[in-house]
Amino acid sequence: MPQLLFFFYFGGMAIFSSILTVGLRSPIYCTIALLSTFLHVAGLFILLHAEFIAAIQIIIYAGAVLVLYLFVLMLLNLKTSETFVHKQVWVALFFGIVILGEILLALFRSPLFEEMKTVPSPLPSVGNTEAIGLSLFNQYILQFEMVGIILLGGIIGALVLAKQPRPNPTEKTNGSLPAPPSTEPVEQEASVEVGSIRQND
Repeated sequence: MPQLLFFFYFGGMAIFSSILTVGLRSPIYCTIALLSTFLHVAGLFILLHAEFIAAIQIIIYAGAVLVLYLFVLMLLNLKTSETFVHKQVWVALFFGIVILGEILLALFRSPLFEEMKTVPSPLPSVGNTEAIGLSLFNQYILQFEMVGIILLGGIIGALVLAKQPRPNPTEKTNGSLPAPPSTEPVEQEASVEVGSIRQND
């Protein structure tokens, strides 16, 4: 019974947060609603005894991809003066509830649901994370290392593309600004005039 309550909570909040993600006008609020969706989907994975998938959901999606979205939104500095939600959000919410009700009704009336209630789920002999680690570092070690090399190449390529040569400030000033006029003839004429005045005195 507690597991069923947690399932309805995580599932309902995930659906509600996803509706807010596509219905809100403010990009920051949409990103926060998307974060709530990721966290509640991770809770569903935990209920399915998929702890590794739940950790990946939180670390990669909620911790990396969502932060990247926030940085892009802050750099773009998007501002909107429109309403808080879309005008069509209530129509979309109505049709979404109708479609969800039809799916649940068809699921409860299907014979597959009756079989799921009678057949108990077998308990795994090995933990989910341990099984993934054993298969990853035993059977798929070559593919794992190849993916690491490909990601390393992508990081190096991004650094090379992002690195741009900086202009030399001395060359820029020498090339753009004209040379100052020479003051040597003016100083010579002034010294000659001062000498002639002294001789006359």
